[in-house]
Amino acid sequence: MDANGARGEVVVSLAGAERRLCLTLGALAEMETALGCDGLAGLAERMRALSARDLIPVLAALLRGGGEKALASALEEAAVDPREAAEAVAKAFAAAT
Repeated sequence: MDANGARGEVVVSLAGAERRLCLTLGALAEMETALGCDGLAGLAERMRALSARDLIPVLAALLRGGGEKALASALEEAAVDPREAAEAVAKAFAAAT
């Protein structure tokens, strides 16, 4: 699986398979809503100290941005290592800068 670096995509290993993540405008809006943030500044502040509860909607939004809708919808039941999840989120944000 290849990532489109120009689009800010990254490929990471989650739930035993390679998955594509992408920080899209839709993913940002989804994160703001899920985390109850008002704007990008509020979201940036919240992202500095994510809880495990916060990690699920953030990762799901990034998965949907990358076209991985099936895993995003089943993320709470999926066998995803918490460390892999946190690293995947960090990689997706780093790729978008």
